[in-house]
Amino acid sequence: MNKDTIYIEPDDDITDIITKIENSKERIVALVPPKKAGVFRSVVNIKLITKAGVSAKKNIVLVTTDPSIVKLAGAAKIPVTKDLQTPPTVPDADEEVVTSKEELVEESDGTVETKEDVEELEPATEEASEDEVEEEDAEDAEETEEEEEPEDKKSSKKDKKADTKDKKAEKDKKKSTKDNFFKKHLKGIIIGSVIGVLAIVFLVWALVIAPAATVTVGIRTTSANFSENVTFTEKLDEENAKEGKFYLEEVKKEFSNTVEFEATGEKNVGEKAKGEVNVYVYFPLNIKASVQISEGEAFMISDLVFRASKAVTLSYDGNGKEDCANKDNSDGLVNYGCRVNAAVPVVASEPGSKYNIAASSTGWKTNALVIPYTDSAMTGGTDDVIKVVLQSDVDKKLEEVKNSNTGDRKEALLEEVKEDKLPIDASYSVSTADPVASPKVGEEVKEGTKPTIKVTTTAKIYALDKTKLEEFITEKAKIEESQRIYEMKTPFIENFIKSENGYTGKLKTSYAYGPKITESDVVDLIKGRGLGDAQHLLRDINGVASVKIDPSYPWVSSIPNDTNKITVILDVDGGSQN
Repeated sequence: MNKDTIYIEPDDDITDIITKIENSKERIVALVPPKKAGVFRSVVNIKLITKAGVSAKKNIVLVTTDPSIVKLAGAAKIPVTKDLQTPPTVPDADEEVVTSKEELVEESDGTVETKEDVEELEPATEEASEDEVEEEDAEDAEETEEEEEPEDKKSSKKDKKADTKDKKAEKDKKKSTKDNFFKKHLKGIIIGSVIGVLAIVFLVWALVIAPAATVTVGIRTTSANFSENVTFTEKLDEENAKEGKFYLEEVKKEFSNTVEFEATGEKNVGEKAKGEVNVYVYFPLNIKASVQISEGEAFMISDLVFRASKAVTLSYDGNGKEDCANKDNSDGLVNYGCRVNAAVPVVASEPGSKYNIAASSTGWKTNALVIPYTDSAMTGGTDDVIKVVLQSDVDKKLEEVKNSNTGDRKEALLEEVKEDKLPIDASYSVSTADPVASPKVGEEVKEGTKPTIKVTTTAKIYALDKTKLEEFITEKAKIEESQRIYEMKTPFIENFIKSENGYTGKLKTSYAYGPKITESDVVDLIKGRGLGDAQHLLRDINGVASVKIDPSYPWVSSIPNDTNKITVILDVDGGSQN
């Protein structure tokens, strides 16, 4: 349950105290009397305070160690506590109150309650007075006169002198008794003096050194949104933050990853089959002509490919000789022309025993202007199949690496951004360099090993200077001169787009503004003031929602003059009325 602590000022009367009780918003009201509070030493006033608490439905608690106030509180059944942290109890009304001389004599109105008790506190001191000294001088003078006077007068003076000596002896005895008293109580006197010095030191600490205060001022603010179109540049010398053009600082981080993958390729590294392909062509009888078969020319049969291992030329001089071979050709083309034959050496396009084929006069094809056939078989092809890396194997693994740990890469990159920089989330990008495979594509993968690829990925993001952004927002925010921004959410960039002249986007955030008041303003206003006066001064400021003053100790009734002992907390939209 909350309680309201009310510090009573020395000049407060019973009416002021009752008003403060009635105005309190809490069920429990703790009254802290000042050191000299005469209003609390009156039975009538204590009963009025009790009655005010009952009428206002408040539980009154006195925070004091003053024995006279404690006794009166016990009689009125008011709970008492020595400090704000100790649970209160109702004192025994019959308990004897030990009161010091000062507490009995010095009241707020300057009167003495029990004069007889005060007189009893006065120490009994007996010292030789001036009258006693004069009396001893008179005795000496009498003795001188006695020698000159007649005998009858001398007898009278002797009796008087004897009486005087008896009085003096009695005084000496009293003085000796006094000396013995001081000697007997010397230790107590010393201890009392030490206690007195310690009491003075404590008072200096309690009244000068210890007093401090924490002042919490609740500020009432208004929320507003900020949105402004801005531009960005990758060139530092083009930045103009006041005009809304900000420099994009590139932050990047490189990630290297070497991973294993499965090789699915196979390659036959056996011997290639070899042989000859016969070709022929018909040339017109009276025309000189030739046909060139280039090295590497393909000759195909079924799905097997053989290539010419050297160039071959077929030619005719066009002299129309009668002895031209196959003048009347087997195709029934009489007088068609002169047939020229040649043999082309060929090698299988790849190793393998499947290229060892028999001779065939049909089924051969070629792009050359000749008719191919074979008179002999192709031979020498062998099989030796090994595992090799395919490009498709590398591409597949590369795609997996690109799509894995994307969040981790971004998080690691953002850790590289300094605290005074604002990253633009929309500018985040990742680029991947060409992977390096080992073994390379097409190379053999040895038995018992797995191929690997090294993938290097570079993540990057643009960042802005937070301070320049906040200065721009503060400058552009539409608030009055008497107001200030107390809180600003982290800005962010929307619609970040690359344009012909750089980048554009929209700068957005929200902020809370209120009265222009600082910690130093509060300190200057309340230092040296009483707690109640300080609260009133602060509450009168427009925009201040609440004020809470916590003194360092219960007996502290005013704000220190030393600014180093005043702590001010500006609680934006926080606190409650006290």
